[in-house]
Amino acid sequence: MYYAGSHKYLIYASCILAALSALIALIPFYDVWRIMKEVLEVRPDFSAAVYIKSYGWQAVGFALLSMVIYIAGLMCSHKAAFRVQATMRTVMMEYIMKLPLGYVESQRTGKIRKIVADSSAATETYLAHNLPDKAVSMATPVGLLIMMAVFDWRLGLISLIPALIAFLLMGTLMMGPKLAKDMKEYQNALEAMSSEAVEYIRGIPVVKTFRQTVFSFKRFKKAIDEYEKWTISYTKSMMKPMVGFTTASNGIFAVLIIAAYVFTGHGVTDTFILNLFFYIIITSILTVTLMKIAYAGESQMIVEDALNRMDEILNVKTLPEAEVTKQPKDAAVSVQNVTFAYDGAKRNAIDGISLQAKVGEHIALVGPSGGGKTTLASLIARFWDVKSGAIKIGGVDVKEIGSKELMNQVSYVFQDSKLLKMSILENVRMGCPKATDEEVIQALKDAQCMDIIEKFPEGIHTMIGSKGVYVSGGESQRLAIARAFLKNAPILILDEATAFADPDNERLVQQAFETLSKDKTVIMIAHRLSTVTNADCIYVLAEGKIAESGTHEQLLEKDSIYKHMWSEYNKSVNWQVGKAGVSEC
Repeated sequence: MYYAGSHKYLIYASCILAALSALIALIPFYDVWRIMKEVLEVRPDFSAAVYIKSYGWQAVGFALLSMVIYIAGLMCSHKAAFRVQATMRTVMMEYIMKLPLGYVESQRTGKIRKIVADSSAATETYLAHNLPDKAVSMATPVGLLIMMAVFDWRLGLISLIPALIAFLLMGTLMMGPKLAKDMKEYQNALEAMSSEAVEYIRGIPVVKTFRQTVFSFKRFKKAIDEYEKWTISYTKSMMKPMVGFTTASNGIFAVLIIAAYVFTGHGVTDTFILNLFFYIIITSILTVTLMKIAYAGESQMIVEDALNRMDEILNVKTLPEAEVTKQPKDAAVSVQNVTFAYDGAKRNAIDGISLQAKVGEHIALVGPSGGGKTTLASLIARFWDVKSGAIKIGGVDVKEIGSKELMNQVSYVFQDSKLLKMSILENVRMGCPKATDEEVIQALKDAQCMDIIEKFPEGIHTMIGSKGVYVSGGESQRLAIARAFLKNAPILILDEATAFADPDNERLVQQAFETLSKDKTVIMIAHRLSTVTNADCIYVLAEGKIAESGTHEQLLEKDSIYKHMWSEYNKSVNWQVGKAGVSEC
């Protein structure tokens, strides 16, 4: 209701209209009863039945009126539901934009997409359809009880016995805490498949290159297998309760026939036959109502789970903003005894690290995977907040610098840069929204991107993505570097920026970096050690600590981790295929 705003009154109106339509929908059954009553009263002179036509048209009129009112109710519920869904998505996306970038990066994109899109869609389905149906399912039994009291109470009571059995089966075996748990497991399984599917699709080029199958992506296959296992188990567990519920809810007329056989042992009256026909006809409404209650209960479990998943994101704490932002005096970076651990981790990802990067100095972070390189770079850009210690830019703690000002100070080039479904011009212009077309073109030139632009007829206006063209990983990286050129921040963080570049693209990327890095404080993360040999200082990180530091030459003079890494790197670079060739795997 909070997200509905003023549209919440439409939700109330939809429930009232739906309940009203349910009650009006019962009137035609009364008209049918009056038609049968008149026929029985005038038989065999059926020409004396003068009210049949009027009763019939009255039944049609009330049936149409019920439909119109129900449609009006659905129009109200849909208008409110779409507003709620749109508001939820807007609020969630705005909140996600405020979350630490480290959190967003740590979550699988498929998971966030499913929560934002599918969970909000679940609320739309519930408000637009299930909530009015719930009102109908509550109003219909009230109307039926009143009508049953007017006619033969014995038949009315007997017809309620199977309905009560169906309701008990639904409440004890098909609903309640068990269904809530099952719905959560179901959504977890879908979420896992969605997330792994995204990762698998991204890895298809690798799969094709090495002639592998889906089984190469064990996590994706495991997600599918777990979903299959859960679905089969859940279906089997629900088989008997569902059979019992369906049989009881659809077998009301059969119980009435048995009751009629017992009650008419001493003779049959016209009134009893008339009432029996009425109950047999109207019990179909009771059956439909029970089914609506069942589906409404399931839908409520689904929407509650959807809301809980949205709350998981909305409950993530944002980084506190400085009340008064301070301006860094320069682009020097100081890391002072910093410690950081991810939530739920058993050990610190960064453990008491201190280092300095003076203005215009280039430093490199190297070391084995999991050593903390990317985490440390993320902390400098304040993707996370440190647990202890301090990170300062220009003598000011990053916590005291407003997020907008901090982003003006830092450019971060990721190893897997993303391009959005828009033109090359707009993709690059994200670095500086106020930039002119000429400034964007100059940034593209500086980033060695003109060969990319020239091969497309529409040039910088070429659309990227499903409605346009696709570029290679290396080309995508160069376009991301053009974005960094346009931003022109004094501090540049490069996180494995050549990881996905082929040799030709890597050469162009390195040329772009040489131009981009001039007069900037650069923090570079690299596995290709040839890219860091000219760094002013190289820090070797292992298990969250600085194992050693120095220039390339200084580290090679002693028996160091870096020296071993350099030796292994050169072996891999100088490796050549033997003259005999390579046997096919």
